[in-house]
Amino acid sequence: MRAESDAHAALPPPAAGAPSERYPRPASVGDFRRNLAAVRERITAACRRAGRDPGEVRLLPVSKTVDEASLRLAYAAGCREFGENKVQEAQRKCDALADLGDLRWSVIGHLQTNKARLVARFASEFQALDSLRLAEALDRRLQAEGRGLDVFVQINTSGEASKYGLRPEEAAAFLRALPACSALRVRGLMTLALFSAETARVRACFALLRRLRDRLRQDAPGGGLDGLSMGMSGDFEIAIEEGATVVRVGQAIFGARALPDAFYWPAEEAEGKGEDEQRETRGESPA
Repeated sequence: MRAESDAHAALPPPAAGAPSERYPRPASVGDFRRNLAAVRERITAACRRAGRDPGEVRLLPVSKTVDEASLRLAYAAGCREFGENKVQEAQRKCDALADLGDLRWSVIGHLQTNKARLVARFASEFQALDSLRLAEALDRRLQAEGRGLDVFVQINTSGEASKYGLRPEEAAAFLRALPACSALRVRGLMTLALFSAETARVRACFALLRRLRDRLRQDAPGGGLDGLSMGMSGDFEIAIEEGATVVRVGQAIFGARALPDAFYWPAEEAEGKGEDEQRETRGESPA
């Protein structure tokens, strides 16, 4: 899957406090159409370099922190699904946009077990499954709602303690236990790459996930592990070159976020905090 060139390195986030020329905020349906077209052009170019069909790659617009009015503009520009990190924010937006009957919601951020009931009510997809306890809680709630849910299993490919996800060596046993949760439909694996401007280090995370998926598929053929959700605004081209079937793109579509970079990429001093405090500090992953 590796492309010939590493010219498209992962991009660091915009400088703190400076206006972002890289990710201008759209203010009209036309602006959204231009941003979406630009992202799709990048997807097509990455697929061409990797010898892939662009139709194999699904674009998931990540709308965290984006207000409902902007989401209506994005919908008018053609978006029919949105990815959200925080389940309560996602449900609020889902309720506010309930008149858009063909809109789908994907929850892509870490989920506490006690919030499984919220996901079970409205989400079409959950991309951060990383514990049997959570799988069982989702299954119980989904059974009560009479619904099923597409899920991706999150894998920590960077080895960073600040990231959620199973260790790669834990994935096989985890997947063997999931058939007991019949309301969950496993669609693939998800990862967050190392946040770095060094292309080779970012690429290694994506390549690891692809190799893991391929190995797991051989061990359990027909298990629904076709999907690879990996890559965000700064690195999705590398992810596509390494086999991504879903890219989670936020700022390249919706513009730079108002929150400081530290909200998404916390400082290393968080490592000295307790686990609960770390989780509160680091927030969610960038997209």
